[in-house]
Amino acid sequence: MFQLGTFSISLEQRAAVGQVLDEWRNSDNVSRLWNRDASLWTSTTEAQWLGWLDIVQSQLRDIGRFPAFAAEVRRRDFSDIVLLGMGGSSLCPEVLSKSFGRIKGAPAFHVLDSTDPAQVLTLERRINIAKSLFIVSSKSGSTLEPNIFKQYFFERARREGSQFVAITDPGSKMEEVAKRDGFLQIFHGVPSIGGRYSALSDFGMIPAAAMGIDVFQLLDGARTMVEACSPWQPVDQNPGVVLGAYLGALGRAGHDKVSIVCSPGIRDFGAWMEQLIAESTGKEGKGLIPVDREPLATPSQYGLDRVFVYMRLDTGFDPAQDRAIASLEAVGQPVVRIPVANAYQLGAEFFRWEMATAVAGSVLGINPFDQPDVEAAKIEAKKLTTAFEQTGSLPKQIPAFEEDGIRVYGDTDDKRLVDVFRNHFKGLSAGDFLMGRFRPGNYIGLLAFIEMNERHEGILQSLRERLRDATRAATCLQFGPRFLHSTGQAYKGGPPTGVFLQITADDVQDVPIPGQKFTFGIVKAAQAQGDLEVLKARGRKTLRVHLTGDIAMGLSKLASAINLALK
Repeated sequence: MFQLGTFSISLEQRAAVGQVLDEWRNSDNVSRLWNRDASLWTSTTEAQWLGWLDIVQSQLRDIGRFPAFAAEVRRRDFSDIVLLGMGGSSLCPEVLSKSFGRIKGAPAFHVLDSTDPAQVLTLERRINIAKSLFIVSSKSGSTLEPNIFKQYFFERARREGSQFVAITDPGSKMEEVAKRDGFLQIFHGVPSIGGRYSALSDFGMIPAAAMGIDVFQLLDGARTMVEACSPWQPVDQNPGVVLGAYLGALGRAGHDKVSIVCSPGIRDFGAWMEQLIAESTGKEGKGLIPVDREPLATPSQYGLDRVFVYMRLDTGFDPAQDRAIASLEAVGQPVVRIPVANAYQLGAEFFRWEMATAVAGSVLGINPFDQPDVEAAKIEAKKLTTAFEQTGSLPKQIPAFEEDGIRVYGDTDDKRLVDVFRNHFKGLSAGDFLMGRFRPGNYIGLLAFIEMNERHEGILQSLRERLRDATRAATCLQFGPRFLHSTGQAYKGGPPTGVFLQITADDVQDVPIPGQKFTFGIVKAAQAQGDLEVLKARGRKTLRVHLTGDIAMGLSKLASAINLALK
């Protein structure tokens, strides 16, 4: 059974949260939320996006189709399942796959949510294409990435539609393609549920069934959470409302960096939380910035802009995390502890966090269901791919200079890497070097448009830890282009306190896309450039570096130069 959680905050912060809860109680806001009252937020489109409130009951009414699909997958003896998606259509299945591990008798499960050519080829080498089931997951059916993933693997599977399943909204372009190409099955999303709130819809539950998870047990746990978050529960006992009130009130008070700490067994739940929080709340110049997978440190390494959320797995917690969280509580850092009994409780946690994020959005005064800056980046990338189709090349960019195989792009008079980084990371105000020159509340974002693998992540994790220790600023590490459908919204539309380093690299081997003039490498380059243009247009402090040659070696050189700049 889930718990409300515990909240370690100061008396002043507790008073602010209490005021929010009083407002919700006195105005009957929980009933207003369940009644789809858009005035609870901005009185715009919110009422159109609240289908997630009813999805658990709807799924349980038709629960038999999940084990039936799982049986069909087993009957066809697939060795691998590959989910082709981005953002909301891929993160929940990825969390479930990593949290449950491979279930005996079920196929191996993989997710492709990157246009990086190396990522595509790495996945292709891991699977037996002839015995793989491909799940093409796209709510609108028009999202670029799932469509080109489908084109690529459909050709590799010799256009064998019985190896493909689609999850898409009714009447979408993807549904039309799936029917034309003879897909094994088509599952429908709910038009009134946005991608990041879709975990408990077919976008999350169909892949869960395919990988051998007991979907009824997931949804039954979620049903209990739905009931606990209902209007007839006292406001101060409503898990979603209480959590949302804390996040919203603390965010308004300057604690707008939500540091996510998850036990090792559910480590990947943080990536799903990260998307939900960032894409929902980061807009109109305000919002919450989630910080996932940042290595824990001693209390002295943190500023005063954090709230720590500890998702502690009862059956597999890390004593070192326990000690680190306790030390943060001891010095007065705000800490939220949420115990998780086992992986099946994630069904309940999906709903708790969806409710909490909707509540926090109301407290912050924004629409938590749109993503205007994600769309802006898509438009810029589309302009570039269209230009490539017309001219055969992307607009040429001239580096400011190159040192040791690292090209620097941007407005700079510096001609040494160490000087570029010293100036880039010294913040926005005059004063002492680095820490003293970092305005309170700044955060650092490393945006790496390279293959996401253990070696690359290890180098960049060490770098972000060094940056955090030198500046006390929150640090975010993202791999592109997958983050464009996730935290990219908050980086462009949220608080204007981010300092970003975009990292691009040469592709060792590009990969053509059947039926397209552009390649996966061209798409990735266009997405990186589009993201950079929107960040700059939003006034974010941004620098791009491009690695030539071996990527891991280039990352190590980059880290060395930044380390030198931090001394």
